[in-house]
Amino acid sequence: MIIHAETLKIAGIRHAFFTREGGVSGGLYSSLNGGVGSRDHAGHIAENRARMAAALDVEPHCFLTAYQVHSPEVAVAETPWPVEARPRADAIVTRTVGLAIGVTTADCGPVLFADPAARVVGAAHAGWRGALSGVVEATVAAMERLGATRGRIRAVLGPMIRQGNYEVGPDFIGRFAAEDSGSAVFFRPAAREGHALFDLAGYIAGRLNRAGVQQIEDLGFCTYAEPARFFSFRRTTHRAEPDYGRHVNAIALADDE
Repeated sequence: MIIHAETLKIAGIRHAFFTREGGVSGGLYSSLNGGVGSRDHAGHIAENRARMAAALDVEPHCFLTAYQVHSPEVAVAETPWPVEARPRADAIVTRTVGLAIGVTTADCGPVLFADPAARVVGAAHAGWRGALSGVVEATVAAMERLGATRGRIRAVLGPMIRQGNYEVGPDFIGRFAAEDSGSAVFFRPAAREGHALFDLAGYIAGRLNRAGVQQIEDLGFCTYAEPARFFSFRRTTHRAEPDYGRHVNAIALADDE
């Protein structure tokens, strides 16, 4: 049900990359669907998120995610917000004990951040749009405003679609070439002419390095390749399914330093 990263096994910090296992949802959403934007039964989603909150030892109302819009916007969590009033953002940072902050994904790249010395944590949703527009750098900057130091920040890349399953077309390739001249290394030729396979994880790690983050762990899991374990937007699209579940990837400050 939960994947943990060695880099974030730190006293006073709890984290979890939740898989699709261990919940109450059925069908396409089986079973730990945490996506409030999905068409799953609302009661099932609430129960699933309550289970995730319990795993991080926070109250359900303190298990926070944003309304994600594939942007570089970052929200600062100081107190809980209701689901219906969640901010439009693709990253959350906090220094408040007892709040779990998370991002939902189903192929996009989740990144969890922590500066253990400053007691500041963050979570970012880095799909290709967010990564290209600077969500990683914006998250680091927001953490610094709360007292973190980027040289101390640890970052972990969670389950996401991997290069072998991420074919993109000429428009995608052209946009990266136009907006980030150093991005060519993250593409390799695909079988179809004019197409390429994109290394999202490598690109995110590269942006982290450019932002001055030195401690980076990549868990290496591919959401597309493991249907029993992970939801995948692209796999759902290829199967012509009507909807898909979402994982939550979350981190929290605890009072047990």
